Amino acid sequence: MGRRITDLTSGEFDALFTSFEHTAYRLETLQAYDVSYEVEPYQAFMAGHRRPADSSKDQWVGMIEAAVEAGKVFQRVHVVTEPLTDYLRYELGWSYPPNVEVGEDIRILPAQSGRWPALPRYDYWLFDSSDLWVMEYADDGTFRWIERVEDPRVIVRHAYWRDAALHQAIPYRDYMDRAELLAAS
Repeated sequence: MGRRITDLTSGEFDALFTSFEHTAYRLETLQAYDVSYEVEPYQAFMAGHRRPADSSKDQWVGMIEAAVEAGKVFQRVHVVTEPLTDYLRYELGWSYPPNVEVGEDIRILPAQSGRWPALPRYDYWLFDSSDLWVMEYADDGTFRWIERVEDPRVIVRHAYWRDAALHQAIPYRDYMDRAELLAAS
């Protein structure tokens, strides 16, 4: 394994998203994350309040928008189990829409009948199909670190998983339409 970053708010972490040339892809696998920058908006969501102002989210969305305007591609697939956790309802309802609005291609992959798809059960970022960073979370969803992987065979395997996940997943808006239909029935 290679370099490790332990702070999601560090300049070193931010540089991953400003230094790639063409594509940034994330596989998300957890059904709940416990990250400090989401505490206030998540609590507001759970209490039924309005979405609070969130400068860190605004900066993230601005970074995505600038990248997309420069011709770069931001993609993610989140493997979800249904029924959705409260955290996933928050993420789908509040966190993802601003990203989608500025051009991030977010897709949802429901795990059918509790069966996990042929994908890893951990998160990772893959930049330009060659710069792989595997994320480590504690059992409660607390971020521990992100670590660079330099083995070309492992990178190719993760690129394959990216392609498979994108092929199988449902575009965000289609998934949300489907979720509304399921809730109405």
